[in-house]
Amino acid sequence: MKAWLQRVTEASVTIDGEKVAEIGLGYLVLLGVTHTDTEKDADEMAERIVNLRVFEDENQKMNRSIVDAGGSVIVVSQFTLYADTAHGRRPGFSNAARPELAEPLYERVVARLREKLGETRVGMGRFGADMKVRLLNDGPCSFELRVGIG
Repeated sequence: MKAWLQRVTEASVTIDGEKVAEIGLGYLVLLGVTHTDTEKDADEMAERIVNLRVFEDENQKMNRSIVDAGGSVIVVSQFTLYADTAHGRRPGFSNAARPELAEPLYERVVARLREKLGETRVGMGRFGADMKVRLLNDGPCSFELRVGIG
């Protein structure tokens, strides 16, 4: 499982003209799932997201977690994180998990984040939808997180 985590001052997701998620300070997380990912990987990913210390403390050091900063999270499913671009001009997506595996694991990450941060502090896109994602990256500050063997 991969996540591309971006520290933001604001972010939102719009689907068919309707804003389905919006946050201020926090993370926009693009989440990709591969064939070998498990519920354990989803739980570990949520734990990593919650405990990553990339918000500045009073000494301007990245030393505070999303919990410490009082921030929120939007999680967007992103199968293209598993794109194979090594050959040719068109990416291949065979490394991305099929929806019947990916969607429940995506939802599990969101559920675990909601358990840790609270329902109102965790938004999500819609699996498989054409989404318009806006963000104001803070820093810019972006990180790739990986769990499992994929």
